[in-house]
Amino acid sequence: METQTVYEDFSAEPGPGWHRYVVDAGRLEPTGSTLRFVIAHATSHRYSNAQIDDYQGLPRRRFLWRPPLRLTVRARFSHPAGQLQGTAGFGFWNDPFLMTGVRMPSLPRALWFFYASPPSNMKLDLHTPGHGWKAATIDALRPTALLLAPFAPLAVLLMNLRPLYRVLWLPIQQALNVQEAVVGVEMTEWHTYIVEWGTERARFSVDGEPLLEDAPSPRGPLGFVMWLDNQYMMVTPQGRLGWGLLDVPGRQWMEVDRLALENIRVGSPGSGEFLDI
Repeated sequence: METQTVYEDFSAEPGPGWHRYVVDAGRLEPTGSTLRFVIAHATSHRYSNAQIDDYQGLPRRRFLWRPPLRLTVRARFSHPAGQLQGTAGFGFWNDPFLMTGVRMPSLPRALWFFYASPPSNMKLDLHTPGHGWKAATIDALRPTALLLAPFAPLAVLLMNLRPLYRVLWLPIQQALNVQEAVVGVEMTEWHTYIVEWGTERARFSVDGEPLLEDAPSPRGPLGFVMWLDNQYMMVTPQGRLGWGLLDVPGRQWMEVDRLALENIRVGSPGSGEFLDI
């Protein structure tokens, strides 16, 4: 069977299938061979974002992407991890926070390469820090996760007791389909990032080297997003919640020179055994 492929080499303006979401100090800057997502001279008083996506204005049931699917992105950043301010990344999610359209609020569902600078603290994986450059999956809309919701207040209280945190959080993390891995490469250098989204399991690699294998897959449909902004977030098992904006006194960017989305059909030549799971 044929594969459906979306490919951008950014030798021209992004194609008509991409929605632009540019706010305040955000900019999308074509260079002739790449696209730069820029935040310049942003302040903590206003949200700034440079983004492309394919779901603005759509109801979630009409988001475009379902497994089996492969995403390939070649990108670099202006600053290393810890110095780049705000959040950034690329991948798939369900836009649960109503950023690009009027929809019912939702719990998150995502698989992506995701960066967050301090003071962000999204400590959802027991074994990885709450900020940094990571590969990550989550599906808080799974039936098992929703069944645990009535017990959340009690669980939050108990997880503030250090001896109980590891015991209680691991099964909750598994119910949420949360799995993460730190991306150890230098962000300022060019790297090829790949997400393989199978029907049951997902796999992440960088420059052909496995990073996160056998991760749980969220269900579709999901939308594609690629962005750089100046926000931070705090969400921890101990009930610490927060959101805010950061100053970006200079200029920072994410630069992309290749983006490919391959919706690989089961049984297609070269689809590989993994994507048929």
